[in-house]
Amino acid sequence: MSRLRIFTDRDPATAVSSTSDHAEIARELAAIGVAFERWETSDEVSGGDAPEKILAAYRTDIDRLVAEHGFQSVDVASVGPDNPKRAEIRKTFLEEHFHKEDEVRFFVAGSGLFTLHVDDRVYEVLCEQGDLISVPDGTPHWFDMGAEPDFVAIRFFKQPDGWIGHFTGTDIAGRFPRHEGSPAK
Repeated sequence: MSRLRIFTDRDPATAVSSTSDHAEIARELAAIGVAFERWETSDEVSGGDAPEKILAAYRTDIDRLVAEHGFQSVDVASVGPDNPKRAEIRKTFLEEHFHKEDEVRFFVAGSGLFTLHVDDRVYEVLCEQGDLISVPDGTPHWFDMGAEPDFVAIRFFKQPDGWIGHFTGTDIAGRFPRHEGSPAK
């Protein structure tokens, strides 16, 4: 189940608020410029499907976002628990960083934990199947796919190097909860 927990940046042990209500998550995140949507499809699609089938299943929403934001490329990324490089891949974005373009991800299957650091607040967003999150460029955050990652996501880019992280050098990410993964559905 998707979830938003908000902390002060000085107290990672105590959430000042928590919700699993999608409308409330979207409202809270919109207040800091982050988009959060739920997408549905009538097509039968699973994480193991070919990228072309996954993209076709969500074509209407994909085309809407591309038209609204000028994305130049859209792809499908997948990391499973059997990936021999999963620990290395996980480590890539575990520290606080930002990007020079919006980070837009739609979860086709599985889950991931986006944690955003805005002013003196930390917004921990557990994204699951059907969730789209759009983190504005320049927003400090980190991403955890868990020790046993198992997700498929559609990614949107304006520039080929838009995914490159620019690290802040702080230790804040290591003080906050990590992604423990989701129970099998």
